[in-house]
Amino acid sequence: MEQNSQVIFDKNSIEFVTVAAEYCAFIERVRGAERKVFVDTALKILPLLYLKASLIPECEVIGEDDLEVFVTEDDYEMVRRAVAGVLGEQDDYLEVFLPDMAYSDTPIKKCISEDLADIYQDLKDFIGVFQSGLNVTMNDSLCVCKEHFAEFWGQRLVNTMRALHDVKYHSSEDDADVPAAWDNDELDLV
Repeated sequence: MEQNSQVIFDKNSIEFVTVAAEYCAFIERVRGAERKVFVDTALKILPLLYLKASLIPECEVIGEDDLEVFVTEDDYEMVRRAVAGVLGEQDDYLEVFLPDMAYSDTPIKKCISEDLADIYQDLKDFIGVFQSGLNVTMNDSLCVCKEHFAEFWGQRLVNTMRALHDVKYHSSEDDADVPAAWDNDELDLV
């Protein structure tokens, strides 16, 4: 039990929790945001989220119970629609990192809003369990989140960054001007 407590209170784990909570708060505040501000902020928080997730220490699930789920289908859909509303016609992108793509004659369309909602769902469930303060469930939620990062949402995150980069720098709108300088006051991240 002592070793598991060390994992959940490890500096890298705490920093990941902080960035994951900031990502969830950012996504929850997206409704009505300006596209340029949303894209700029997403392109700052997503690489940090990737970095912090990749630094989570090795851990093992120790509990026997399933972890609690906090994000409902309605919550997921609300987040997805809010992001889609901000991105408009620039929500879609072509996926190139799917195994089926090698055998496909047609491109596979993906949506930034779905990817960000998928990441949100995993992280919000993780944060919900982690806030319980119980060492066993905190450990298990951290381990599951690390596994999901490796198997699922980490790839979605980098694919979405590629698509968001395109929105920012290759937009047909006039908002694709010179990038704003990093504003440390905009995001209060570790």
